[in-house]
Amino acid sequence: MDRRVSPLGGLSVGAHNEDELDTETTDMSTKKPLAPQAQAWVDARRRHRLSHAQVQMARELGLNPKKLGKIDNHGQEPWKAPLPQFIEHLYAKRFGREAPGVVKPIEEQVRQAEMKKARRKTARSATRQPPTTAR
Repeated sequence: MDRRVSPLGGLSVGAHNEDELDTETTDMSTKKPLAPQAQAWVDARRRHRLSHAQVQMARELGLNPKKLGKIDNHGQEPWKAPLPQFIEHLYAKRFGREAPGVVKPIEEQVRQAEMKKARRKTARSATRQPPTTAR
């Protein structure tokens, strides 16, 4: 049901204005949006149908998520391998193993990096002492 249309078919019971309706239709999740670079990888994963492991391999290889469309096989290029297999081939060639040891989704990696940054910030602030005034 669309929240903007009242169940009374246009008859308004209370004093609703557009601003009140917009706040009601916002997303209820409390998740913070991802950083633009991390969001680019999430979008690339969805667009090119990559697994979390393949995205992690591509990141470790230093590939640009915005340029994956150039590497991807578009059907009319039969000499090209499909993107997931191409990433796996490059990873095996460069690192000598088939897949990363521990596979983590992008969202998990970002969350862990934020937690680590927060821990370092609190540890750094705890070690700092307020400046003393000499009199």
